[in-house]
Amino acid sequence: MKMRRLGTSGLKVSEVGLGCNNFGMRIDQKATQGVVDAALDAGITFFDTADVYGGTKSEEFLGKALGKRRGDIILATKFGMRIGDDPRRMGGSRRWIMRAVEDSLTRLGTDWIDLYQFHSPDTDTPIDETLRALDDLVTQGKVRYIGNSNFSGWQIADADWTAAGGSRFVSAQNQYSLLERKVEFEVLPACEHFGLGFLPFFPLASGLLSGKYKRGEKPPEGTRLAAWGARGAAALSDKNFDKLEKLEAWAAERDHTLLELAFAWLLGHEVVSSVIAGATSAEQVATNAAAAAWALTPEEVKEVGALIS
Repeated sequence: MKMRRLGTSGLKVSEVGLGCNNFGMRIDQKATQGVVDAALDAGITFFDTADVYGGTKSEEFLGKALGKRRGDIILATKFGMRIGDDPRRMGGSRRWIMRAVEDSLTRLGTDWIDLYQFHSPDTDTPIDETLRALDDLVTQGKVRYIGNSNFSGWQIADADWTAAGGSRFVSAQNQYSLLERKVEFEVLPACEHFGLGFLPFFPLASGLLSGKYKRGEKPPEGTRLAAWGARGAAALSDKNFDKLEKLEAWAAERDHTLLELAFAWLLGHEVVSSVIAGATSAEQVATNAAAAAWALTPEEVKEVGALIS
């Protein structure tokens, strides 16, 4: 597994990261242990979770699964989204950040967080207040680096200007895949300009790019699109399947799968530091990790993008 710098920071992460959103939600502690072990065996060193995942169970399960191996990995978590029904347990205020980080440290069973990410913009709190609180956590040693998630391009720019010599965001995490490319308009250019490493989540478009769904067939039981009901059915549109067939044919001509193309295409963008992919089994982890071995040329990245633009 190759490593990449996270933006212009000194932090290095594995090209494929493990998304831990399934821990405590779709899989229990035992299954979580199997996934974490498989990730470490595959050379994955970047683990991404959030305080809200699994109703806070994800951090707890991950911390227990890592145990003494905590120092071998880059641990990323997030704060800011609402936890439970209490509206005070959310956002980017100094009051909540100072409480949220202590709760995450306890659940994770660690003394520090490598990358602490603001999960979603908070329109009620000035970004200056959020950044100053996060800078204090860096100074205290509880957090090494800070990042953002689900920010727009202008919000990334605003945060960078506001940091003014203090700790600045070194990463941005947004949805990005061959079927979801909105970030190309503003977010990716902002990351390139301000030196942030980009961390795409849902690289397989909720499974559409994994090859598990077929045109005209209902989504298999237990899959994300099956659980989404009408929203999942809408994703299984003829328009999407037209794109999938083009992509699958392009990959097959080069003796690769659609899933491998999904990872390779994202990693073909220099601004991408690590592709975050969730998993519920050791087999999925191994498949995702292996996909990073295919390196596309810049010309191939453009060709694939144009194929479905």
